[in-house]
Amino acid sequence: MSQGKHQWYILRTISGKEMKVKEMIEGYRKNNPVYAENISQILVPTEKVYTTRAGKKVLKEKVLFSGYVFVQLELTPDIELTLQDTTNVVNFVRSREGERRPEPVPEQQILTMLGQAEAREMEASDSAADYVVGESVKVNFGPFSGFIGEIKEVNREKRELTVMVKVFGRETPLKLDNSQVERE
Repeated sequence: MSQGKHQWYILRTISGKEMKVKEMIEGYRKNNPVYAENISQILVPTEKVYTTRAGKKVLKEKVLFSGYVFVQLELTPDIELTLQDTTNVVNFVRSREGERRPEPVPEQQILTMLGQAEAREMEASDSAADYVVGESVKVNFGPFSGFIGEIKEVNREKRELTVMVKVFGRETPLKLDNSQVERE
């Protein structure tokens, strides 16, 4: 596959439909050799976040740039028309001067954006792992939510903490995930 003429473009989509658009474009690539040759990559940058659903902690992927799908391709009139007419796609992002052709995005900007997405994930995982024994934390999840305690043990591999909280005047150990506490 020749990457010489392949450039990055941004598709504006209906918010919340980014993954559906990505799946549809991947379907075009799978079913048509012309699209397979001309479309290199389809990206929807995401980050992993913990949410609470029905009282349980759930790991979920959150789209970083809501309403946008990044596509590396060789833009031909046929591909441009097909992508514009894809369900849930509003249009290509175009230049501000009112140009009719979609505006390519410099690859360095895409790499910077992807680097920021990776840095956010690394930052989230690093910040959760830097608790130390003796530190005071507040429980923010579960039946002991709101209790303040002291960290007695840190298990970095499992991302677990043993926190001592006072329940009815007695010290009680709680095994908690790093995401269930916050610094006091």
